[in-house]
Amino acid sequence: MVAESKWVGQSLGRVGGEDRVTGRQKFAADLRIDNTLQVKFVTVDCARARIIAVHTEAAAAVEGVRCILTAADLPQPVPKCGPAYDDRPVIAVGETRFHGEPVVAVAAETEDAAERAASLVRIEYEELPPVLTVEAALDPASPLVQDHLKSNVLSEHHFGWGDVAAAHADCVIENDYTFPMVTHFAIEPHAFIAAPDPDGITIWSPIQHPYVLRRVVATALGWPVARVRIIAPDPGGGFGGKGWPKVEPLLAFLALRVGRPVRYVMSLEETFQAVRRASAKVHARTGFDATGRIVFQDLEANFLIGAYADIGPRVVSKASYSACGPYRAQNARVVSRALLSHTTPSTAFRGFGTPQASWAVESQLNEAADRLGLDRVEIRRRNVPDKDEEFIPNETGADGNWREALEKAAAAIAWETPLGPNQGRGISLGLKSSSTASASFALVRLHHDGSASVLSGTSDMGQGARTVFTQIVADELGIAPDRIVVVMGDTSVVPFDSSTSASRSTVFMGNAIIKACEHVRSQLAEIATELGTDPELPHETLLRAYYGSARGEVIGLGSARSAYVAGHPLGGKSAFWEMMAAAAEVEVDPETGMVDIRKLVLVSDIGKALNPMQVETQDEGSAVMGLGHTLMEHLILDDHGRIRNLGALDYRIPTIEDIPAQLHSFLIENGDGPGPSGAKGAGEGGLLSIAAAVGSAINQAVGVAIRDLPITPERIWQAIQKEQTHGRQ
Repeated sequence: MVAESKWVGQSLGRVGGEDRVTGRQKFAADLRIDNTLQVKFVTVDCARARIIAVHTEAAAAVEGVRCILTAADLPQPVPKCGPAYDDRPVIAVGETRFHGEPVVAVAAETEDAAERAASLVRIEYEELPPVLTVEAALDPASPLVQDHLKSNVLSEHHFGWGDVAAAHADCVIENDYTFPMVTHFAIEPHAFIAAPDPDGITIWSPIQHPYVLRRVVATALGWPVARVRIIAPDPGGGFGGKGWPKVEPLLAFLALRVGRPVRYVMSLEETFQAVRRASAKVHARTGFDATGRIVFQDLEANFLIGAYADIGPRVVSKASYSACGPYRAQNARVVSRALLSHTTPSTAFRGFGTPQASWAVESQLNEAADRLGLDRVEIRRRNVPDKDEEFIPNETGADGNWREALEKAAAAIAWETPLGPNQGRGISLGLKSSSTASASFALVRLHHDGSASVLSGTSDMGQGARTVFTQIVADELGIAPDRIVVVMGDTSVVPFDSSTSASRSTVFMGNAIIKACEHVRSQLAEIATELGTDPELPHETLLRAYYGSARGEVIGLGSARSAYVAGHPLGGKSAFWEMMAAAAEVEVDPETGMVDIRKLVLVSDIGKALNPMQVETQDEGSAVMGLGHTLMEHLILDDHGRIRNLGALDYRIPTIEDIPAQLHSFLIENGDGPGPSGAKGAGEGGLLSIAAAVGSAINQAVGVAIRDLPITPERIWQAIQKEQTHGRQ
């Protein structure tokens, strides 16, 4: 990398930011292609049902209807696909497994015609008893969600070290914690177009991982991946919900059947039924010695991942790997399970399974501190590893100054100052592993006029990847940012990238872009040597002298990867740790249970902020999202497996009124990351610590410990009443 940075480290304005906030940016739902049919899906009004018959005669008679597709119209057996396992049929076959699973697809000339026809499809079905809870999924007597399996435990993961059973502890804290089923609620709707062409098929989707979608669609069709082209317009928010394929394979079959492009735009209600975060129940048993040091962590986590695998097993395995948090533990045992249920398939969601475990582990430390007569900051001081210390055997050590993050958060929240009545403070640490066993490739094209194009498989869903990549190239090649264009989202144009997830893009794609720039510079040096001229000439002058009127260009290729390690629980070591400290100050009204978050502090160990403003806003947005599952968000199911709070009116997310008046983000920059200029990934850590920090503050304010999220006013009020009743007795 170049020695001096002119642009990296500056808060350069976001590339494309003005278009996003003014409405000029075109999202997937804004795209129009001539001769396109509009698609609607037909479902049944319960989670689990045996399909007896489908009657489409009336629907087919609607003017403008061109195709009605059911499982019977697809290749037999109906293809199955998925990012982890090929277990999800492209359309329901014989039985539905979650509320909202498509049974019939209708394609018509207009949306009105498609909607009218869909309303006339009549599905005869027999409702069957669903599996909706962790307890039911673990019960051997419950019906199987996928009848070819032996149980509803899709995968079980065991991880740990030492001997928990033999460990002696002076203080043992044992509790159960629950984390709710929540939805991503990205502002942009999920929207798709599938269009057949002579070479195969092209699909437009706001997908975070275009190359994953290409593979999944090709697998479903039985085609080589070269025949599938994915174009991914910049998503309007993703958070993991747009990471993995959902209905694109079905639309591919439909488009090929009619020989025309087809378009489907999900309503917000349909999005709720399509994707969510896995809910979880965690049984935590934590042992401490008399000084507050962790002797053992014994965790059992059951994740309700839904009807199909999606990426759930990976979420669960990764969550279990870092479940013990950023702490030393002499002994550890973690058992985690991915449980099938007749609910919406869960997928990746900011934090990737870590928030569920972090809520439990951090809450355990708070209770242990109280039991041992320690301050809640002090108990963390005694357990946080030193820099570079190995805290998980044979894994990347603590790659930052995590104690500094803890101390900075405590100081910023004024931890030692007195509080008023019904006020409290809480603090928490969060830890998430990064991407493992992955690869990124980048192309940099230096054009004849000295401008540059960067070709990257990353998806910019609002995190600002285009901006950071522009800053890197500007420094590496000495080009002004306004002469650099970053091209993304087309698998026929941009090189391969594993995914835009796990806060990996800055590190992996950033390093790949640097190598591509180095490749460009080495070629320029060779050209200068061949011409016998000064290599420091302006790029356009050098290229003009070399290519003349042909006006050629120089193309650099770079790559970066995280190596696969056979036998490793995650397929390889974590390239870096995303670590965050959060501290909250609250005031609680004991008469109503209402919580006012007076102050929220975030401290991120970032290595190097390539664009400080973007990192800070990423952390702040992540923290506000964390307030959602902490205080208000949860999907409510009825006994039929239907989501009762579909949509914006009944499912509450944080608004501007819920954002703390004082929200402060601090960055620790020690240049100790593996990315450009010593950077680490960011954007997820802010969410990890919020629930435990706020929960701890509420506990200090009104003296009740709530272990089930979200911590709603009703739950607080009920806990206060129960405590008062118990006190009177």
